Amino acid sequence: MIAGMKSIERMIYHIVPEKEYRQRSADDRYVPAHFDEIGFVHCALETSVLPVADDYYANVENNLLLLQIDPAKLQSTTKYEAAAPEKGAGTRHLDSSPVFPHVYGPIENSAVAGIGVLRQGKNGYVWPQEFIPLAEYLNGNRNHMGM
Repeated sequence: MIAGMKSIERMIYHIVPEKEYRQRSADDRYVPAHFDEIGFVHCALETSVLPVADDYYANVENNLLLLQIDPAKLQSTTKYEAAAPEKGAGTRHLDSSPVFPHVYGPIENSAVAGIGVLRQGKNGYVWPQEFIPLAEYLNGNRNHMGM
């Protein structure tokens, strides 16, 4: 465990455009498009979600989903490591946390505690108004999410 981390069981978050999530989610798990290239799934602690969204997704036009993940339910290893920023991205998120969770395998649906929608505000993204169970989202019951 990384010094200063009280528990690896607190929720971690993964940001993904809805279209990509729908395309890359199959067999009760989700694997991002860049997984084969980098070998892990980028995630964030709650304090880093909005800065990451602002740095990487400022120009996304479709819905931006936020997966709320319970790392204790993942089959893959989660490591809390220094940021691994992509070229050309903003740097605001680098000040939000000394470590970021990296999941070295797929995100199983059973580990997703909820799913929310990040929306653009006048000063960047804002936290989802609610998280709904993944099963509700997958069954098309997302009207109350504003979708």
